[in-house]
Parts: sequence; C-alpha cells; structure tokens
Amino acid sequence: MSKNNAKNTGSGKDKAGAPKTIALNRSARHDYHLEDRYEAGIALQGWELKSIRAGRMNMGDAYAIVKGGEIFLFGSQITPLSQASTHVIADDRRTRKLLLHRHEIDKLVGYVEREGYTLIPTAVYWKGNKVKLELALAKGKQAHDKRQASKDRDWQRDKQRVMRKHNKDA
Repeated sequence: MSKNNAKNTGSGKDKAGAPKTIALNRSARHDYHLEDRYEAGIALQGWELKSIRAGRMNMGDAYAIVKGGEIFLFGSQITPLSQASTHVIADDRRTRKLLLHRHEIDKLVGYVEREGYTLIPTAVYWKGNKVKLELALAKGKQAHDKRQASKDRDWQRDKQRVMRKHNKDA
C-alpha cells in the first residue's frame, strides 16, 4: 500500500496536517483571563485511551491542582466503553497525573502558590499517537469583566460585518 492510499490509522492529524482536537473547554475563555499556555502529557490507563479514541471525553468542569510537587487533572470525565476491559473497575472521573518537565512544574507551582493563578485545561488533542493537554495559567474574571468581553466581541463582529459590506459595495 502506498503512502497516498494509506488510511489515517491514528497518526493524530487530519488531512490538513493539524493536530486532531479530542475535547475543548469552551467556558475557559469566558470565565478566566488566560495567560501562558503549556503542553502536558496525561498518564492514562488502557481503557481510557480506547474511550478517548471513541470520542468519549468531557472537560467541562476540569481543573488542575498542584499536590506534592506534581500536577494532577481533576474533574475531567472519560466515559468507559462497555466492551473495554472487563477486569478493571473503571472510574470515569479519576484523578490523572499530568506529565511536564520539572522546570515547567516548578514555574507553575510558583505562579499558583505565590501569585494566585489557577491552572485550567483548555484543550485535549492528539500529537502523533500521544494524547496531549493544553494547560493555561488563568485568573478568574469577575462579572463586569465578562460583560465587557461580551460587548467587545459583539463590537468586533459588527465591525467585521460592516467592513465586509463596505468592501462588497466598493
């Protein structure tokens, strides 16, 4: 079989060559000011990987916490498949360890403990045949910040609409 006719068998990329997104935390940008972003691996069990391949991951309430000099992911849900491993008791909301370099962990611990930041997972995606998580340093938004962000977003949308109409008429 030639390379051109080969099926996509877990290469982790779509036809355009971009990484495939598994799950997004859509509310993160609305609820937090996102600053720096880091890429972390996730320590998964076999049944979890099979479920992720089947698209059964949810990150709606997920967050990361520093515990004992390591970073763990809480609140993400990976729903087990019924035909997956029957001899393992599957906990869909178990705590999962995030895999980062030591200098990155030390930097994140400093931000979280001294400067009051929160670690929010924003996306989970395939990179090659590995599952990666995008972790963002974040500060919580207050209600007035959320309203202002909404107004700014609406204004940008209206501005684009007017510019498109103006360019079409010209």
